[in-house]
Amino acid sequence: MGIYDIKVTDASGEEYKLERYKGQPMVIVNTATKCGLRGQFDGLEKIYQRYKDEGLVVLGFPSDQFGQEVGEAADAESSCRMTYGVTFPMHDIIKVNGKEAHPLFDHLTSNTKGFLSSGIKWNFTKFLVDSNGKVVARFAPKDTPDSMHKDIQKVLEA
Repeated sequence: MGIYDIKVTDASGEEYKLERYKGQPMVIVNTATKCGLRGQFDGLEKIYQRYKDEGLVVLGFPSDQFGQEVGEAADAESSCRMTYGVTFPMHDIIKVNGKEAHPLFDHLTSNTKGFLSSGIKWNFTKFLVDSNGKVVARFAPKDTPDSMHKDIQKVLEA
């Protein structure tokens, strides 16, 4: 199964396949509105605004796996939009590790390796997927969105 076959649910409850973004590069990130790294929402939004006209989409997936997210997807989305000015698509709250991990994060982690292992260590692990659906880069939670520009530009030029 490729990334475009994976079904996700947006924050309003609509389920769709990532095929919706076929041909577009994607930045996929697990988020948490109460995480100490939540300032990255601003950097992710700046990336989205800078590159969206070139086809890049940023997709946020709230996760409470580390105990730092509000209760419901709609609350998480509202917090992201109102507090951080996020306009990129936000999704339902999911698990990113373990037996209950969402298939998207199973796919992303099985195609990359983080520090020491493939599992997600913390919120704001970021993945760059090229326009063919291949995972081309993984960024650690403490890697700021600004550190992604060179890799994003390579993907956009390919």
